[in-house]
Amino acid sequence: MLGVFDENLNTVARELGILFRVEGSRISLEGDENSVRTAAEVVSSLASMVKAGERIEKGGLLYCIALAKEGRAGDVLGIMKDVVAVTYRGKPVKCKTAGQKDYVNAIKKNTVTFGVGPAGTGKTYLAVCLAAAYYKSKQTEKIILTRPAVEAGEKLGFLPGDLQTKVDPYLRPLYDALQEMFGLETYAKLMEKGVIEVAPLAYMRGRTLSGAFVILDEAQNATREQMKMFLTRLGEGSKMVVTGDLTQTDLPDGKTSGLKQAVHLLKDVEDIAVCTLTDRDVVRHPLVQAIVKAYERADHAGKKNKGENK
Repeated sequence: MLGVFDENLNTVARELGILFRVEGSRISLEGDENSVRTAAEVVSSLASMVKAGERIEKGGLLYCIALAKEGRAGDVLGIMKDVVAVTYRGKPVKCKTAGQKDYVNAIKKNTVTFGVGPAGTGKTYLAVCLAAAYYKSKQTEKIILTRPAVEAGEKLGFLPGDLQTKVDPYLRPLYDALQEMFGLETYAKLMEKGVIEVAPLAYMRGRTLSGAFVILDEAQNATREQMKMFLTRLGEGSKMVVTGDLTQTDLPDGKTSGLKQAVHLLKDVEDIAVCTLTDRDVVRHPLVQAIVKAYERADHAGKKNKGENK
């Protein structure tokens, strides 16, 4: 609970501006009353997490402190207790933030779910985990993963080989998540049988996707026409998840993101959910959260200056 050389307590003390002392199994906290009370709630939550067998990581600890500042430290264990899926190695996949939990619940309750947010919030990974869980429990018959074949600011040039070889660079993150859920051998067999299908968005045209868990990743790079085409592929017994980050659009200048428009048009339609994840839901290295915040501040300042110059 304390961390190596009391690293966890040092983080709590630094974030909340308190002092602490550990004597045996007793922890003393010193500082202003509100900060000490908040720190005590964090320590209590950490103890509960350890008793429940949860591993305490820095990102999770910082999130716990953020919740404690809002008087919600007790929510942490509730967020982490539900298992989303289990990897082929038997490792449980769990939500790490309230935003992720809302996102997972929305996918379960709705036929179409939009997951919008910055990099590192688990949008794609959690969707793939749920797709695997739905297939394993026979709620769907196949898994279809797709994304627009748009380069992130660089040209890949001519790629030799068949279709699968050509689109591999775009779809690699989806392969990695699937292999973690099924294992390499089972994944290869399911791909060979066509149970798992991974293809660029353009190849969805003209199809009706029935009995499938369908994920459109990097949807901010889909045009308005592509997004409409994709959403109208929905067939009986299917579930769709559309993920993307509106701050990382790689479309040519002047092209409106189909994801941005779809979220605006469909947010109030029944059986369609729009979940917005924020920098607080970033679960990669803690630095990723700081990077996301820095870019958001810069974008905000740029928009403000642009408005003042008009």
